[in-house]
Amino acid sequence: MTLRIDIGGLPYERLRFAASPLAELTAMLHVLAEPGHHPQLADWAGQVWAAMRPELAERLREADFLWRSSQADFLLPARPRPTLAEELDDVDRIDDETYVTAALVTTCGSNRLHFGAPSPLTDESARERALDVAQARGVRQEAFAERLLADPAAVRARVRDTLEQCAGAFFDAAWTDVAVRLATDLRLKHDLLRRQGVEATLASVSGAITMAPDGRCIVVDKVQDKATTAQDTGVTFIPSVFGSPHLAVVHAPGWQPVVQYPVAEPRPSEPVSLETVTLRLEALGHPVRLRLLRTLARGPHTTRELAHAWELTPPEVSRHLAVLRRAGLLTSRRQGRYVRYTLNLPDLTALGADLLAAVLR
Repeated sequence: MTLRIDIGGLPYERLRFAASPLAELTAMLHVLAEPGHHPQLADWAGQVWAAMRPELAERLREADFLWRSSQADFLLPARPRPTLAEELDDVDRIDDETYVTAALVTTCGSNRLHFGAPSPLTDESARERALDVAQARGVRQEAFAERLLADPAAVRARVRDTLEQCAGAFFDAAWTDVAVRLATDLRLKHDLLRRQGVEATLASVSGAITMAPDGRCIVVDKVQDKATTAQDTGVTFIPSVFGSPHLAVVHAPGWQPVVQYPVAEPRPSEPVSLETVTLRLEALGHPVRLRLLRTLARGPHTTRELAHAWELTPPEVSRHLAVLRRAGLLTSRRQGRYVRYTLNLPDLTALGADLLAAVLR
């Protein structure tokens, strides 16, 4: 499972390394939405939620699928600016169809909405599909999607206002410290790129990023098997402190490729019993189960969502989920007529930091 970014003939100067306030705010919002993915930041998340005004907290919950399971592409800017306000101005320049399509991407599976597909603003079947997916995610997400499709301008203005409120509530204070760490990482990357070239620089970004043997493609270990090109646009690499352990990539056609990579210090894994490791590794031994697990790492999914995302039958997905549940790697929760499956992060963590990072990537 890899994502390939074609850079054939691209000069190293077109590999841009830059910090992005909006991308880092997006990473913080993901931490607040999925604190289980980031145990090292649990105290920070708890303090932010405790101090947050109820109105802002409700706004974050209603729009959280913009950053919870799969970040909307416009939240990872290809041309980072010095300030959050400037980057939000750039988002405002995106047309409604592009914004809405990106906002309604709620899974990292193989059937994401994509540039050039029928727009849910104008195509009834695309609209129904978007609302059906949103309904399975919960009442708030369904309501958000309905409002977005009915009045994109009003929702866009509300989302921007929400992000601006986040700046005063917690982002500005955190960014002051984060910016120093990001600047240090960027100095190292620029120096490495100039002295040792692209391959060495990519290796320093993440062990999940390599150069293809022919030197024409950047290969990223991700849940999707996809390909995109950067020959005309270049690639932007954005360091993140709050994004660890995730490796987020903008790859949809029509968007310049962007890679947000973690700069946080790695955490050593703790020893686990051989019996536990054996049971769980056997459950992960099937490539379909591993793929499902990596999808569930982005957030809760129903059997039907997983089947649609990976072009499988619901009974086939159910059989694989049963194996993962017996191994203690999943939990389930019924919400109305839907059963949503969630990754059991504490037990997966017991398998070691390398495996955890692989599925959360």
